[in-house]
Amino acid sequence: MAKAITAGLREALRADDKVLLMGEDIGPLGGVFRVTEGLQAEFGDHRVLDTPLAESGIVGTAIGLAMRGYRPVIEIQFDGFIFPAFDQITTQLSRMTLRHDGSISMPIVIRVPYGGHIGSIEHHQESPEAYFAHTPGLRVVSPSSPHDAYWMIQEAIASNDPVLFFEPKSRYWPKGPVDLDHSGVPLHSSRVIRSGTDVTVVGHGAMISTLLQAADIAGEEGTSIEVVDLRSLSPIDYGPLLESVGRTGRLVVAQEAYGSVSVGSEIAATVAERAFYSLEAPVLRVSSFDTPFPPAALETEYLPSPDRVLEAVDRALAY
Repeated sequence: MAKAITAGLREALRADDKVLLMGEDIGPLGGVFRVTEGLQAEFGDHRVLDTPLAESGIVGTAIGLAMRGYRPVIEIQFDGFIFPAFDQITTQLSRMTLRHDGSISMPIVIRVPYGGHIGSIEHHQESPEAYFAHTPGLRVVSPSSPHDAYWMIQEAIASNDPVLFFEPKSRYWPKGPVDLDHSGVPLHSSRVIRSGTDVTVVGHGAMISTLLQAADIAGEEGTSIEVVDLRSLSPIDYGPLLESVGRTGRLVVAQEAYGSVSVGSEIAATVAERAFYSLEAPVLRVSSFDTPFPPAALETEYLPSPDRVLEAVDRALAY
């Protein structure tokens, strides 16, 4: 996925001279995760800019650049470092277009490496996506595969609205195919990535790998699980999910983020409202615990596992 995002950024830089990359150590170093490696050498330090360690200043500068016709792509070095820029993002960036009655666009992408499973520490393994999905005026997406990452980063940069692009860190290194000719589905579309008949499970980002593992295990035991990849958290494309629930009658929502007042909560409530007569069991949720991220040695106990997903599947089937 890391290399797929690099390739997508390269295509965007080639296609439009107004695209700029900004962030801490993204130039010669290529960023902590080397996602921008080689791009400054290829496009110059006027297109790929190292910034001070000041997230609020980076976002504020990007807002000014967008007002002058540029399309900045910002890298937040780690998920937990986005909070110094929270005010700029939620009270300025998200509202600028509405404040000006549509006369100003904010074509800014904020790349956020997020999530656990990398053995790191607090502030380096957060899942803050719900804060931004809750904020009107922001688009929020998260790819789960190299193919989606390649296409979604380009589609996000082409958007005239601000996009929070959450990149699951634990999926940077596993390999996967990329179709360089066709994206498959638009940026804000969800999709069924594994067909099943007994229970629907839905998630986003790195959670998709866990759900597919759970589906493999369940299949060996005779249970058929359908997996839906959300892909977009704001807006959410409910069509494929509701169709899936209509077929299976059961839904388990899984995420790495906290469970309370979360994306998973919103999905559970909406499906309960819009597919009530299709449901044969309550919508069940699997998430991390409502505590700060623990020391790295405890992350496997904290983050949802295939076993925890399967326990929820068993409970859904028991109704």
